[in-house]
Amino acid sequence: MPYYRHVGEVPRKRHVRVEQKEEGSWLFEELMGEVGFSQDSALLYHRHSPSAVVDAMAVPDPSSCDMTLDAPLVPRHLRTGKVAQGGDPVLGRTRLLGNEDVVISWVAARQDSALYRNALGDELVYVQAGRANLETVFGVFELSAGDYAVIPTSTTHRWRLGDEGVDALVLEATGHVRFPERYLSDSGQLLEWAPFCERDLRAPSEPFQVDGADVPVLVRNAGGLTRFVYDHHPFDVVGWDGCLYPFAFSIRDFAPIVGAIHQPPPVHQTFAGPNFVVCSFVPRPYDFHPGAQKVPYHHANVDSDEVIFYSEGDFMSRAGSGIGAGSISLHPAGFVHGPQPGSVERAVDEDHTEELAVMVDTFRRLRVSDAGREISDDDYPWSWAGRRLG
Repeated sequence: MPYYRHVGEVPRKRHVRVEQKEEGSWLFEELMGEVGFSQDSALLYHRHSPSAVVDAMAVPDPSSCDMTLDAPLVPRHLRTGKVAQGGDPVLGRTRLLGNEDVVISWVAARQDSALYRNALGDELVYVQAGRANLETVFGVFELSAGDYAVIPTSTTHRWRLGDEGVDALVLEATGHVRFPERYLSDSGQLLEWAPFCERDLRAPSEPFQVDGADVPVLVRNAGGLTRFVYDHHPFDVVGWDGCLYPFAFSIRDFAPIVGAIHQPPPVHQTFAGPNFVVCSFVPRPYDFHPGAQKVPYHHANVDSDEVIFYSEGDFMSRAGSGIGAGSISLHPAGFVHGPQPGSVERAVDEDHTEELAVMVDTFRRLRVSDAGREISDDDYPWSWAGRRLG
């Protein structure tokens, strides 16, 4: 995170003893730090030891699956509406695409999650529909349709869903999700030409304390899933400070950069992860040069695979392909893609876009799960030509 926050009761100096007057003991510090404590960190103050585990057991991972490279190489249209509804936002995920850096899943959750901690990397969740409270060791914040949630590595949290549940796109990284460096000053402030600013970010504003004993927490690490049982509830933090914490950002607060002619995808970049980037496409004026080609020209991903989740609106460049809200397209490196037939002509008299979409570009080849293949549209690869040989 690019700026410092201070929530709840925090002593003036760090790493000094702080007495709990009611308990007759000291508060317990927990320092969460990235990259060997050489980058962002947060210092949390617990009423009880955050290491007091009374049991640990391995548990099966329901989302575990094999992913393989496509051969032959084909573009794909995945229909998330065909993914079964149910489960919770953690264990109910259906993994669709992935590589060594990120796993992309879809979830249509209808029940609350257990306490959970992902020790493999940050999670970036885009809420497509529904509402939820994300309860964390840092505090609580609300999520609704169009919100991104960034959950740092090893943040203990749980999802409390509204009546309609939550549909969401989930990115599980093997490292940290950050803002693009070019948006930041040397001291970490978002710059004037960035398409959003610190005012757009929402994070916990007060501690969230829960009492309890023998509390289970599901932890993901390189060995799979482990269920720890803690002597006391992890949500016993009375205060914290630092630059590392979960937060939300609405895609509708992204201020698009426009130009006389079509601007390349980096102007839409919102986040950067290990060997991948995330871009936000939002309603914007079309390019204003009198001869501008308003929908994206044909292009080749020479260094990346391109995934787009179509969230809302009229996706003019994909008109006639069957893609609509809830679709995911995969245009892999080695495939030249562009507007569907007729899209350029239909855009001539238009002056703005009306769409929300999330793009993920990965710089290593994506593999596809069996579940991803099951929800693929078999006709999509041939939609530019309108026919297939054989």
